[in-house]
Amino acid sequence: MAENRNIYVNEKDHLVIGGCDSVELVKEFGTPLYVMDEYTIRNNMRIFKNAFDEFYEGKGLVLYASKAFCTTAICRIAHQEGLGLDVVSGGELYTAKKAGFPMEKVYFHGNNKSPKELSEALDSGIGRIVVDSVHELTVLNSLCQEKGVNARISVRVKPGIEAHTHDYILTGQIDSKFGVAVENGEIFEFARMAKCFENIELVGLHCHIGSQIFELEPFEKTVQVMLKVMADLKERYGIVITELNLGGGYGVQYTEEDDYIHYAKYIKSVSDTVKKICGEYGLETPFILMEPGRAIVANAGITLYTVGPVKDIKNVRKYVAIDGGMSDNPRYALYESKYTFVLANRMSAPKDQIVTVAGKHCESGDLLGKDVPLADVKPGDILAVLDTGAYNYSMSMNYNRTGRPPVVLVKDGKARVIVKGEDYEDIVRNDIIPEDL
Repeated sequence: MAENRNIYVNEKDHLVIGGCDSVELVKEFGTPLYVMDEYTIRNNMRIFKNAFDEFYEGKGLVLYASKAFCTTAICRIAHQEGLGLDVVSGGELYTAKKAGFPMEKVYFHGNNKSPKELSEALDSGIGRIVVDSVHELTVLNSLCQEKGVNARISVRVKPGIEAHTHDYILTGQIDSKFGVAVENGEIFEFARMAKCFENIELVGLHCHIGSQIFELEPFEKTVQVMLKVMADLKERYGIVITELNLGGGYGVQYTEEDDYIHYAKYIKSVSDTVKKICGEYGLETPFILMEPGRAIVANAGITLYTVGPVKDIKNVRKYVAIDGGMSDNPRYALYESKYTFVLANRMSAPKDQIVTVAGKHCESGDLLGKDVPLADVKPGDILAVLDTGAYNYSMSMNYNRTGRPPVVLVKDGKARVIVKGEDYEDIVRNDIIPEDL
């Protein structure tokens, strides 16, 4: 299990999270069930904020990357903890507004924002729009002219840094759908155009090199590249960049194979690099932003399932079927993501079996884990998958017309529903039968 987890085993040999017995949670809310621990969420947010306060001395802001887990409740918690917010769609922007989040601390990302989304962002008084392309820049400028407003923007830059992670979550190399590149001069073409628009002020650079990164070196190299771009923009065009957003991507310990990262040490190292390089280029230290999402909520969540059939195919494989699957956690199907599995109702049972955890969906690839260690599991056991707080609820879907599970927030032995589970009526709510059928 990852560190900083408010989770333990009680005298009944049950898994407890946030003071709540997981077996009792299943009795009350059923399965599948997402469980999020409020203490761990707040503690993780404070680790980042306190490190920023210490190493950037008030010249920085932590933005919670809401795509990892976006609900009105988590937006409210982020605001209470003094964080800003990173959103990537009109839906996430609307969620933030419904939660009462201060719009001036919201940064709007995305590689293909629609004119409607850009208009909504301008109308909301959003803090920054992180522009992804020259096309988006021209659309945004036209909207600003129509509305008679100005926009202070950042631009997403591809720094050409390749981190060691899965190909699908690499984002900083030149061959990426995101942003404008450094190597071929796209960033400078963008900057020249932005300078010509009266309703646009380019004040910030943004980058993101990928997710699940455990090495510090890629982040330090990224700082060097981005500050060189800042220096070049100042020298060539007189454009003074005052904000540098270094994105997120810090690795999370999903299994014992993953290293544990002391995030504060990472932030200190990046801070030292920023100050050193700024001194070399004669730049004033910019306002620094980072966007942890997974690192804040991943180890705050578990998902609970009820075990169904157990199929032990002699000399082949042992399948453990659960009452959820890729509809509530598609990450294994997408990335072959690894997780830690435990029996929440028999925590001390030795993990002496090798099993494959299979979902209930009509798809051979509907697996949550292949050849994973688990105790001798029986139908009716409660299977807990740890560290599912990030990108599980966010990526959930209605495949096979399956309703998304509820989400409960636990703290001090109390569980509160923050997202209701979907029933059959929710599934068909938007269906329409034409009159001529």
